[in-house]
Amino acid sequence: MIWRVRHTTGYRYARPVDLASHMLHLTPRDLAWQRVLWHRLRCTPEPARISHSRDHFGNPVTWLFMEQPHDTFEVVTEAEVEVVPQPLPRAADTLRWEAVVQAARRDPAAAEFTFPSPLLPETPGATAYAAACFPPGQPVLAGLLALNGRVHRDFLFRGGVTSISTPVSEVLARREGVCQDFTHLMVCGLRGLGLPARYMSGYIRTRPPPGEARRIGADQSHAWVAAWLGGEHGWVDLDPTNDLLVSTEHVALGWGRDFGDVSPLRGIILGGGRHSLHVGVDLRPAADAVDDPPS
Repeated sequence: MIWRVRHTTGYRYARPVDLASHMLHLTPRDLAWQRVLWHRLRCTPEPARISHSRDHFGNPVTWLFMEQPHDTFEVVTEAEVEVVPQPLPRAADTLRWEAVVQAARRDPAAAEFTFPSPLLPETPGATAYAAACFPPGQPVLAGLLALNGRVHRDFLFRGGVTSISTPVSEVLARREGVCQDFTHLMVCGLRGLGLPARYMSGYIRTRPPPGEARRIGADQSHAWVAAWLGGEHGWVDLDPTNDLLVSTEHVALGWGRDFGDVSPLRGIILGGGRHSLHVGVDLRPAADAVDDPPS
C-alpha cells in the first residue's frame, strides 16, 4: 500500500517570538516493511537555517532555526510512503517469555528498552497488570496479544482527560485516555517484566462513520508498541488502542523509550507569551491524492 501523508502544525502567539529553535520528528523512517518514496517540508516564516541529522535511535530529525520576529509559526510536512505487511511468526512458535527476558540481557540493542525512562518510571501496578497475561511458560507473542487485547477491553478511548505527562499509575486508576496513554501503559508493564518494549510514533488511517464524508485533516497522529520476540523473530508492532497487530494502515515516524524521545515538534523560543496550537493530519492512499508529487 502506498500512502500520502500530510501533517500540519500551527502556532499562534500572543506576543512576537524573537528567536526560536525547533526539533522535528516528522520524517517517516525507512524500515524493512516501509519505504519513503519522497518527503518535503514547508515552514512559515522561512527559517534562517535548516539542518538534518539522526537521533540516538536512528530516527530522522530536522532542526529549524528562526531569527526573525514572528507571531505565527506553521510547519507542513508531506510524504509518500510504501508499506507492506510485516512477516509474523505463529504465536506458538515464539520463545517462552522468560527466555526472551534472559536473551534481552545479552543483547544491548534490546536491553536498552527494558529500563525505566523519564516518562515511564518503574510502576508496580503496570507490571502487575501485564503479568496477568504472562503465566509461566507462555509463548511471548501469545502473551503480547493477550495484553494488547486486555488494554483495548479495559480502557475507554476518551480525549482531553489526560496529557502526555499523565503518569501511568493515573491512567490505570482512571481506565481512560488516548493512544499515547495506552501505549505508555503497555510499554511500562512489559519493561517491568523485563521484556524489551519501544514507544512507536506515527500515523494510522481512520475512516468516517457510515454515510458521512471523509474530512480532510481528520486523521490522527498515533502511538503503538513494538515488543521484542528474541533474536530469531526480532520486533513486532502491536496497537493496543485498536487491538491490532500492525500491518499496512500504520505509517511509522520512529521510536524511542517514551513519547518524549519522539515528540513530533518541540523547541525553545524567546518571547511569545501564551499560544494556541492547531494540528491536522491527512493520511490517504496515494492514488486518491489530488496534488502531484514533487519533481
